[in-house]
Parts: sequence; structure tokens; C-alpha cells
Amino acid sequence: MDSTADILIVGGGLNGPALALALAQGGLRVTLIDALEPAAQADPGFDGRAYALALASRRLLDALGVWGKVAGESQPILEIQVTDGRAGEGAAPWFLHFDHGEIEEGPMGHMIEDRYLRRALHEAMAADPRIALVAPAEVVAQETGPGGVTVTLADGAQQAARLLVGCDGRSSGTAARAGIGRTGWDYGQTALVCALRHELPHHGTAHQFFMPPGPLAILPLPGNRSSIVWTERTEAAAAINALDDSDYLAVLRPRFGDFLGEIALEGARFTYPLNLTLANAFVAERLALLGDAAHGVHPIAGQGLNLGLRDVGALAEVIVDAARRGEDIGAPDVLERYQRWRRWDTTTLALGTDMVNRLFSNDNPLLRAARDIGMGAVNAMPGLRRRFIREAAGLTGDLPRLMKGQAI
Repeated sequence: MDSTADILIVGGGLNGPALALALAQGGLRVTLIDALEPAAQADPGFDGRAYALALASRRLLDALGVWGKVAGESQPILEIQVTDGRAGEGAAPWFLHFDHGEIEEGPMGHMIEDRYLRRALHEAMAADPRIALVAPAEVVAQETGPGGVTVTLADGAQQAARLLVGCDGRSSGTAARAGIGRTGWDYGQTALVCALRHELPHHGTAHQFFMPPGPLAILPLPGNRSSIVWTERTEAAAAINALDDSDYLAVLRPRFGDFLGEIALEGARFTYPLNLTLANAFVAERLALLGDAAHGVHPIAGQGLNLGLRDVGALAEVIVDAARRGEDIGAPDVLERYQRWRRWDTTTLALGTDMVNRLFSNDNPLLRAARDIGMGAVNAMPGLRRRFIREAAGLTGDLPRLMKGQAI
């Protein structure tokens, strides 16, 4: 049994490595258990996946020493335009327009491809002697006691530490083994995700076009490329995804419009069923959950990864501060500080995105009129518009030190 770690992290996607780096920066020893081969995390091929990182998330990555490695591959988000309408008919006259020039901090966020961010996080982990990576490995059992927690891997090996953190997604085995249930519902929607190359420049503008089946997000990537998150009813999405690339684009074009000229697919195509799922607790005995293991929200606001990184900053700050005070980092009162900090924020955002999706993903004429007038009103009020911009940039609320760009 290996018991050299202070913290065990299960899950090697993006949040797990970010947390490992934050905790190691605070002087703690971390073991990260990942189900994937290390080589799979370092694959440089473009597969179409990309993330919208809010300004506060970029600051966290900068504080962890990661942002400098990927900044040159990122695309600043300079403007956001939100419109409402129907496929083939164009947008309604009322809209929301956010410009980064209305805040002093710089771009509201950056788009970064999965391949660059994932590789940078794993390279930074490999360079830190306080972080051990166990991969590929699957956790099949966990046991907690007064002094620590032990996990058993599929090959029979065991790992022990004072605290276990689940970063293992919406179907978190870590949460299930701890008896933590989930609350949520299915949206009857599926996201079609891909990347496009287009004829005309996007000028760093992100678009969110609300249509009755669901929103279409067009997110700028470096060069004349954009990442697409296209929401359709589940049955329609399955039929669209079964089409070949040419027919797929033929269905997309009336929704996408011609403002970027001719379009072509680049990279792979993905689909993701959409639901809302919240863990009934973010902590248990010597255990904490973060990211999708704690909360899975609708991608309507592009906040999934940003929420997870805010969890990273909060949990790392709570644990490192407790360790510096000589507290037991897995004690219930320590973990409860993290839960109090993050549970209200994530639940509020999850329900907010749920409400927006229900308000906009329909063709009710009364709701359409109300939301269009509402967008026009917000757009005409600089103070309220600035507040929305700061919210999109992740600059509101009780921010962890890392999200202010400060060392842990």
C-alpha cells in the first residue's frame, strides 16, 4: 500500500490535474489516479473539442504556471452577441451585445482547444515532484476511517491518503461509493459539437443564437475557425448526427447563417446528452467532490469547466489554509467550509441556466416577445450590461485567491 500522499484525486481530465497542481503549490503531496493511459492525454491531434475559459479561470491557470504554455494557442473572446430567432429566418431585431472594452480587465475570456490545455496540465504535473500519477488505473473500492481513506484499484493495489477527491465526472464512482445521491432531470436535448473552418474572420466574437429546439453557440478559435455547440431535441440530434458530413453541414447552414461565409467541418463530431445533475452533498467522510462529479449543468452559458475550476480554487484554498494552521485536512469542519463556499453558487447557476434554457428553447409567441424585449432592455442599460459582462468573465462573487491571479 502506498500512503505517501496527503490527498488522492480520482479523475485525470482537466479539473483533477488543476487541483493537483494547486495543492502541490501549497506544499501538499498528491496522488492522481487516472483511467486513461498517459499517452492518451498528450495526443496533439485536433478532435474538435474546445473550451470557453472565463477571465477568472485564465487567472487561475496563470497562477498555476500553466497559462503561459497555452496562451499562444488561445483566442481572446472580445465580444459576445446573443440573439433569438428561427432557423433560416435570421435573428430577431432585439439582441444583447457585450464588448470587453466595457470592463478594464481585458478580454472576457479565451477559447482554448482541449488538446493544448490537457497536455499543458499533464506536463506541469509530470514536472512537479510532489505529484504522483497512477495510470491507467480504475478505482473499484474505497474505505474511510478516522485517520484517512484507502482506495483499491482493479489490479488489487491500494493507495491511501488523508483525503479523497472525486473529479470523475457526472457518473462519479467516488460519489456513488460514498452513498451520495444525485438530483436532476433530463432536458430531452442533445448537444452536437464540432469545429468549423469558415471563409471570413470572426473578429473574436462569440455568438449565442437561441432557436426553439435549443441554442447554437458559435465560439471563436484561432484563425478562421469556430467551435460549435448546437443543441437539438434528442431524436432530431440523433438523425442529424447519423448524416454524412455534407448532409450534416446542409442542416447546419440555415441555422448558422452566412455571416462568416462558406463553412467546412474540421476535426471530429461529437454528441452529448444534456441534463442537470447535482450531487446531494459535495462532501462526505474524508471525501470532497468537484467539477461534474458535484454538478453538471446545461452548456447554455459555457460555464461547465469554469465552475469546476472555481471549485478547484476554493477546495485548494480551504485545504492548504487548513494544513498551514495544523488542522486535519480531512476533518468534517474543514470540508464543510468548502461545501458552504461552493454549494450555493453552483446550485444557483445550475438553476439559472435551467430557467434560461426553458425560457428560450420554445416557440411560444408570448415568451418570445417577453424575452426579446428583455434582451433589448438590458442592452440599453450600460450599468446592467456591464454587470452581465463581469458575470461572464467570472469576476463576481466570492473568488478564491487563485482566480484573482494570486498564489495559493
